[in-house]
Amino acid sequence: MLPDEQVRELQVELLKNKKELEGHLAANDHFDLRSGHTHESTGELSSYDNHPGDEGTELFEREKDIALNDHAEYLLNNINLALQAIETGSYGKCETCGNDIPFERLKAVPDTRFCIEHTLDRTVSHNRPIEEGVLIPPFGKFDLDDKEENVGFDAEDTWQEVASWGTSETPSDFIEPKADYNEMYIESEENIGYVEDFENFVGNDITGKEIKIYPNKQHEKYEEELDKENIMTSFGDLPAYEHDPYVEKDK
Repeated sequence: MLPDEQVRELQVELLKNKKELEGHLAANDHFDLRSGHTHESTGELSSYDNHPGDEGTELFEREKDIALNDHAEYLLNNINLALQAIETGSYGKCETCGNDIPFERLKAVPDTRFCIEHTLDRTVSHNRPIEEGVLIPPFGKFDLDDKEENVGFDAEDTWQEVASWGTSETPSDFIEPKADYNEMYIESEENIGYVEDFENFVGNDITGKEIKIYPNKQHEKYEEELDKENIMTSFGDLPAYEHDPYVEKDK
């Protein structure tokens, strides 16, 4: 058990810390959290005339105030519990194991009610924000490009869609400089809404037969590219026995 002199010394320290904390919370009105809306703490009447960036800053500061207020109230609650323990005569004993708490530890942290082995503040949470599971790896869990025969709209497609509206990239940021500033993002040459170029001008009936070519600009561009490379298809020349379809006929 602690000597009465040491208990009184620690009690004075606890009362001093309590007074300072209560005065701090009263002076800033609990970090202005008693205001009903952020506008009340900033003096703004509306959000209409504010830039979204300014609104974001105010939201961040509001979140920080909540964290600081929670921490201050947590410390104040610990102090009150320690003072209550002094009144009941249980101060200086660990609430978990019942062993005496060293005076050196109480001197450093007078509001503690646990020994160093059982302190709650020593617990490290391994819970991570759910957003990390989406953001890591680079395109999260929804990068489907490596999956065979998958043309689903994945996280990479989402980024490309957003990037098509503009990024901070410049031609010098790419190994092969882009021809247009509207192409300043990764894989901007990738087809959107279709996979193979011929899907823009080749059609068939509901049964997959009656294949027909619909001449258009994409068809002309496709033929020009094939003629330039002197090949029959984008994946090379067809075998001599494959005259009409791209696959062998059923025997």
